[in-house]
Amino acid sequence: MSTPDLSRRGLLRLGALLGGSAALAACGGPSLSGDGGAAQSDVDWSGVQPASQITWWSNHPGTSMPLEQEYIRRFQEQNPDITVSLVTAGANYDEVAQRFQAAGGTDNVPDLVGASDVWWFRYMINGQILPLEGLAQHLQIDTADYNRTLYDDYAFNGQHWALPYARSTPLFYYNRDVWQRAGLPDRAPQNWDEFEQWAPALAGVVGRPPLGLGGGTSWNAWWFCNIMWGRGGAYSDEWTVTLDRPETLDAAEYLRAMVNDQKLAAVSTGGTDGYVADFSAGVTACTMASTGSLTAILEQSQFEVGTGFLPEGPAGAGCPTGGTGIAIASDRTPEQQLAAGMFLKFLTEPEQTANFSAGTGYMPVRTSAADSPEMTAVYAAQPQFRTAVDQLATTRVQDWARAFVPSGDQYLTTALERIMLQNENPATALSAAAAEITTSYEQNVARYL
Repeated sequence: MSTPDLSRRGLLRLGALLGGSAALAACGGPSLSGDGGAAQSDVDWSGVQPASQITWWSNHPGTSMPLEQEYIRRFQEQNPDITVSLVTAGANYDEVAQRFQAAGGTDNVPDLVGASDVWWFRYMINGQILPLEGLAQHLQIDTADYNRTLYDDYAFNGQHWALPYARSTPLFYYNRDVWQRAGLPDRAPQNWDEFEQWAPALAGVVGRPPLGLGGGTSWNAWWFCNIMWGRGGAYSDEWTVTLDRPETLDAAEYLRAMVNDQKLAAVSTGGTDGYVADFSAGVTACTMASTGSLTAILEQSQFEVGTGFLPEGPAGAGCPTGGTGIAIASDRTPEQQLAAGMFLKFLTEPEQTANFSAGTGYMPVRTSAADSPEMTAVYAAQPQFRTAVDQLATTRVQDWARAFVPSGDQYLTTALERIMLQNENPATALSAAAAEITTSYEQNVARYL
């Protein structure tokens, strides 16, 4: 897939536009301060001394605050002259992102910030984060050891704008006890046709639609990629919105019927994580949830948990990558950025990433960590952890309409929730989303590419 070119002048003008546009202001967008990351990409790091104190904004993905605190302790043991302050900047990726945007141009900007799959691009075009090539070279970060798919998720205009941290894919989780009582083989369904065949038996055991689906921004438009790509659809072809294509409409109709007509699935009403709680409590027989939920599900469930690849569709497998990376703020001094880079290098080294994966279920982002002794022991004790690593072979880059267009994920989420919860005609709901995404692209992106 090709990537468009964004000139430095266009980058700064686009950042200024996004800072003042009505579309982004509704989401708490900032004003652009200074020249942003584009002007700071050529720092001579050899003459810079690291700052003595830096701040990291995190939402502690996968209930990882104790792990993050431990990594800070380890880092400070090796670097006693640098203090890292960990700040809970929100309950999820969206809250962190909105707070980071609102902090633009103020004294409250952190040195390191979570950069999720649907937010990092907006940080970049708004000039809020630093391109990492020069700093990575100076610090001798072994970028070749990062999983190539996960690392290149942050590539644009020939540079990388974050390093992968808490990276995930959706997994198919199933209750092995319910599966046994339903007389089914102990595995996830290979495709959605097979799930449909199994669903009546599962519903007979749990007494309700067997598949629990989650809703909310940064979630349902993510897992729907599996159903949509599996039926040959897409949100967009690069910048061209494709929500009106027959394959995309077919996928949305499949989802509508699954929930409203066939009663094979139900959307949780228990908040953004209600579907995970429902599955862990045995209310639903199966769900699609992030690998980052794996540890919590295993700890909370009173039954044997099975994991598998997401089901295939008629067009084959389709699995998106997701989760968050970590970026370095551009609106900081070179001294602070260097200290932040040192910590970011440490945080994503094989030892820490293997430990983080074992403690949360997020994927090890370094290839050397995936088959490390620590992860090998984890796979042996809990083979569910291996599923996400193996499923990476089926992943693909997300469609730009969701990942790159400001508020694109929000518009898609609204459309899918109308289809599932209000039984709305997919053509009507997706047409509205297409219009909103197109307007956002034209106002916030197109004229500055």
